[in-house]
Amino acid sequence: MRLKDHTRESLLAYTVAQCAAVVPDGREAAFRASVDAHLDEALERVHRCINACAPWRPDEFNVLQSSQHTIYLYFLANTIWKRSGDTEAPTRLFLMNKAFNGIDLFYEIAMPEVFYIGHSVGIVLAKATYGNHLVLYQNSTVGRHKDQVPVLGERVVLYPNTAVIGRSVVEDDAVVSQGVSVVNKRVPKGSIAFAGAPGELAFRPRPNDLIGEYFRL
Repeated sequence: MRLKDHTRESLLAYTVAQCAAVVPDGREAAFRASVDAHLDEALERVHRCINACAPWRPDEFNVLQSSQHTIYLYFLANTIWKRSGDTEAPTRLFLMNKAFNGIDLFYEIAMPEVFYIGHSVGIVLAKATYGNHLVLYQNSTVGRHKDQVPVLGERVVLYPNTAVIGRSVVEDDAVVSQGVSVVNKRVPKGSIAFAGAPGELAFRPRPNDLIGEYFRL
């Protein structure tokens, strides 16, 4: 994968400099060592994701493309945590993602191998089940309540200002329309959920070609 306007070493230095700007605690050396040890694996994960997303140029990572920057910081934080158990560097990367991209995506959350972010601002993701080829837009929220954990299937699309809360299940190939909240409800496979009667959801079939706008399948 080509790093647009960067080498591996300059990307490492750039990431360390970003961290120092957000968390100026003088621990850049330890942070740099953690990032350096796991950067290659994280970039492999970024590469797979970018190549699967139709709006993005294959085999090229542009750190100045904010959605790609978002997934980079997440994959890097998650990789460091999974491989080493370190929490200090992943916490800094989590805070960087909040500061730069406005997303609340903790490093312990198991995101799918491929997901696409239209606009990251205001996205809040809890520890839940996320299927592959997930699409997220601004101000979308996935929230658990105590032991009630949402489940999102494969090829799910959450449009802006949506919420999936509690024991909700969004089945494969389902879409949650803009501004719709799914609270302790089920969205059937292949459907679009929209606001129906007060407190209720209504559904219609999802267009067959919708997911091709987002992913190379």
